[in-house]
Amino acid sequence: MSVSHSPEKPCVGILANPLSGRDVRRVAARADTSTPQSKRNQVARIAIGAVAAGAKRVLVMREPFRVSISAIENLVLDAELVALDVGARLDAGDTVRAAEAMRKAGCAAIVVLGGDGTNRAIARVWRDAPLVPLSTGTNNVFPRLVEPTTAGAAAGLVASGAVRLDEVARRAKCVRVQIDGEPDDFALVDAAFLVDDHVGNLMPFEPEKLRTLVLARAEPTALGMSPIGGLLQPVGAADDGGLTVRCGAAGDSGRELLAPVSAGLYRTVNVQSFRRVAFGEAVEIRGPGVLAFDGDRERKLGPGQRARVSIERDGPFVIDVERALQLAAERGSFLDRKGWRDAYDVRSGPRPPPRIAPSS
Repeated sequence: MSVSHSPEKPCVGILANPLSGRDVRRVAARADTSTPQSKRNQVARIAIGAVAAGAKRVLVMREPFRVSISAIENLVLDAELVALDVGARLDAGDTVRAAEAMRKAGCAAIVVLGGDGTNRAIARVWRDAPLVPLSTGTNNVFPRLVEPTTAGAAAGLVASGAVRLDEVARRAKCVRVQIDGEPDDFALVDAAFLVDDHVGNLMPFEPEKLRTLVLARAEPTALGMSPIGGLLQPVGAADDGGLTVRCGAAGDSGRELLAPVSAGLYRTVNVQSFRRVAFGEAVEIRGPGVLAFDGDRERKLGPGQRARVSIERDGPFVIDVERALQLAAERGSFLDRKGWRDAYDVRSGPRPPPRIAPSS
C-alpha cells in the first residue's frame, strides 16, 4: 500500500526527531533536555492546530520511541491520521526517508520538531520543502520557538489553501560547499573550518581550533557559531549575503571576542578579520582540517584539499507563522466553524488507531 496525494485531503506532515535535544552537549554545556513526553505533547498540539486550520490529512513518522504515534492515537479529529513506516533506525536516515515520503504524499507543509541538523537533513533531499521549523535541538538558529498549536495552524492554513505559500513564506539562505574531488555539501546557517579536530565530535568546539567561518546568518542572540559573527556585524535571515570570519589560535595577534558557543557556555575566540560576502562569492578553504555544517563536524579535508564556500538564497521555504495567522484573521478563516467542540473533543468518542502506511 502506498501513500498518494489527494487534492480533496489537504495534507500536513509532522516530522519529530525523537533524538534531538538529547545529545552529549547537555553534559558539556547547560542546554535543556527535550524529553519524548514533551515532544509527544507538542506533536498533539501541532496536529490539532493543523486540522483546526483545514488540514484533512496528517502524516507522522513511526519510530521505536512511538513519540508521534502515541501523540495522535488518542485524538479524535476530522482528518485522516497516518503513521509512515520508513523503517526507522534512530539515525539521520530516518529524517531523510520520512521527508521523501511526505513529499511523495503531497504534504503542502511540514512542521519540524528538531534542530538545525534535522532541518538540514530534510533540505538535502527536498530543496524547496515548505517548513515550519520548531526548535528542540541545541544551539539552534534555523528553527524558532513558536507555540506548536499555532505552528500547526499555520501549516494547516497553507495546506488548505486559506493562505498561499508565496504569501507567507520566503526561501531561506544556505551555505553551499564545493570540495575538490568529493560531492558537494551545504549548511542552512554556518560552515566552519577547524584544525586538530575530528569528524563526529559532538562536544562544543574549542575556539582555538577554529580558523574560518562562513555564516548565512550572523545573529547576536543565537548560540554556537552564528553569534561569533553576530557580535561583530549582524546579518539576519532577511539580509542578502552573509559574513565570513577568520580566526586564529589563542595568543595569535587579533582581537579576543567573548561569545556564547553553547547554552550557558561562553568562550573567547581569537578574531583575525571579518567581512561581508555577497551571494555567490566564494570563500576558499584549504586543508588539512575538518568542515562542520550547522555545528556538526562531517567532512575531512586532506592536506592541500580545497573547499569553496558561498552563500545563496536557494534553501527551503520557511513559513512565517505570524503572517499566516494574520492573513487568516483578515479573511475570517476561523469564523463560523460550527460543530468544532463536539467533533474534536479528545475526551470521548471512538478512537480509531492511526493507519500505518509503508513509505512507498
